[in-house]
This record gives sequence, structure tokens and C-alpha cells, in this order.
Amino acid sequence: MIYFTSDLHMGHKGIITMQNRPFESVEDMNWILLTNYNAVVGKDDTVYILGDICHHMSVDQANSVIARMKGKKYLINGNHDKKYDPALFEDIKDFMTVSLNGRYFALMHYPMLSWPKKNSGSIQLHGHIHARMDYNEQNRNEGVLRYDVGVDANNFYPVSVKQIIEFFEMSRK
Repeated sequence: MIYFTSDLHMGHKGIITMQNRPFESVEDMNWILLTNYNAVVGKDDTVYILGDICHHMSVDQANSVIARMKGKKYLINGNHDKKYDPALFEDIKDFMTVSLNGRYFALMHYPMLSWPKKNSGSIQLHGHIHARMDYNEQNRNEGVLRYDVGVDANNFYPVSVKQIIEFFEMSRK
């Protein structure tokens, strides 16, 4: 299976109040995010992480957390990412395009107004803005194929490529 996520901000105590996350402490948040991630992602799954895995952690602490995350990981750099150990990832880029399940996706940490093959039905996946699901629903309702894969918009879990495709196909029915 193929998954996407972003903006975990593990180690970032301030994000709990800034984004009104339902966690008692940064340790609680880190544990729940890692548990949720590993409950969905298997060791043979592929995960595109669209930035901001950790914040306010040393590189060694961040690498230790990332090593505990299952799957074959691709990192699309976010504004809070450090120089993590590249051996923890299949690839690290600032922008990436992929064709999956018959659809074309443009992956970037930041939301874009335009992206490759936008007018041909491609979907732009991003994080950064810590939106809630209503943002994704508004995009769908307006015919904009842009989706925030961040944990704040997806109940603190990764989201699968199948879920994203089905989400946009709902508007056609």
C-alpha cells in the first residue's frame, strides 16, 4: 500500500496549543503519532512524508524516531526538517511527481496554485498549513484537486493513495 503524511512535528510542544491538538504532552503526542503511523503502515508499504517530521529535536533524536517508522520512506523536505540520515529514506527531494493507481500526483510540502498536469486531472498533495478536513472538502467542492495530507487534516494518521482517489471520486457521484 502507498501512504502520505506530513507535519507530525514530533518533539514540538508548542504545536499542541498552536493547532489545538488533543494531546496531554509532547511525549503523549509523539507516542500517539508514532503508534498511529505504525498501526497503518507496514514494513513493505511506501510512505511519502511531505515534510516537518520533527521539530525542536536534535538530529540524532529525530533519526531515532524516523528509524522506528515503518515502511519505505520518501521525504519531501518541509521548512522544519533537518539533515536527517539519508539512509533512513529511499529518496529526499523538495518536489516530486509520481504516477500511482492510474493518477498523477505532484508532491510538495507547500500548497501550490498550479502544478504539473493540473489541467489533466493530477492531484497536488501537500502539508504545511495544518488544515482540517473541511479544507480538503472545500477544495473538492470547488473542483480543486489539492489535498492536505497533514496529520491535522487526517485524524493524526497517514492517508492512503486509495483514500485520496476515492475522496475526489465522491464529487463525481
